[in-house]
Amino acid sequence: MRKRLLAIGDSHGCFRQLYLLLTEVINLNRQDEIVLLGDYIDRGDDSKAILDLIMDLIANGYNIIPLKGNHEDMMLKASESVLNKHNWMLNGGEQTLTSFGVTSVSEIDSKYLDFISGLKLYHQYDKYLFVHAGFNDDLENPFEDEYSMIWERRFDYRSPFLRDKIIVHGHRPQPLADLRQQLKDAPQVINIDTGCVYGKESGLGNLSAIDLFTMKIYSVSCQPDV
Repeated sequence: MRKRLLAIGDSHGCFRQLYLLLTEVINLNRQDEIVLLGDYIDRGDDSKAILDLIMDLIANGYNIIPLKGNHEDMMLKASESVLNKHNWMLNGGEQTLTSFGVTSVSEIDSKYLDFISGLKLYHQYDKYLFVHAGFNDDLENPFEDEYSMIWERRFDYRSPFLRDKIIVHGHRPQPLADLRQQLKDAPQVINIDTGCVYGKESGLGNLSAIDLFTMKIYSVSCQPDV
């Protein structure tokens, strides 16, 4: 069976859709390399279930590479100050706590916090660089800037280190039609966040993946059409 190099965009607590995408649409197998681009939690209802799924797949020998998103970072920092907790709550933290059946991060089982703390910020495979948001194009070593990797997207890169790479990211939702057009234009930067947790009225509401070897898109609709 041919190996696939797959990347999956922000799932934001949409467990049913991620499970469907992996098991019925992609039909993942242990030869596939699957990079998850972060933001597994917040806004949707089933953040805990998504983390359980990712951890179970890794434990069962699937080649899953989960990256850290800004929402995982906000969760980890929520207990550091009242302001941090407030910002996390404004961005979907309450739904995440509810999915765990708790009222504060300190009540969450440490295995989840350890897992999130250990997430990579980027992954490289040949000419492909996977990251949640983007890289600091002004640094000689762009991997030194953690903030940019989880918060700052870019549309192109000019640094000698990055200009020959293909950057695959999530973080900023866009319509599925825009992703399809991106691939036709042979871009240097590919955004595969198609806004699974948002409504169809905004042109979003899909959870998407891409096989980088074939540029095939896999997608599931997360909300009913309006």
